[in-house]
Amino acid sequence: MRRKAHPKPEPVVPAEILEQAKRAISADHLKKVVKCSVCGAETSTTGAEPLCWVCRRLKISAWREIEQQMPAQE
Repeated sequence: MRRKAHPKPEPVVPAEILEQAKRAISADHLKKVVKCSVCGAETSTTGAEPLCWVCRRLKISAWREIEQQMPAQE
């Protein structure tokens, strides 16, 4: 006994839109990847220093600790 052949389903998204999406994704992969200067993780392109979000947060908290300790030393 043979099963019935299912007809090919019609695509939900037009082929033109799929091609545009594929080109947009491939363009994102071609962008230069910037590595964090501390840990080597990928970074966002925002900011002057190449730091990942973790290292940036650690730097900010270190600044806060230094600012809190300075009045105690004076």
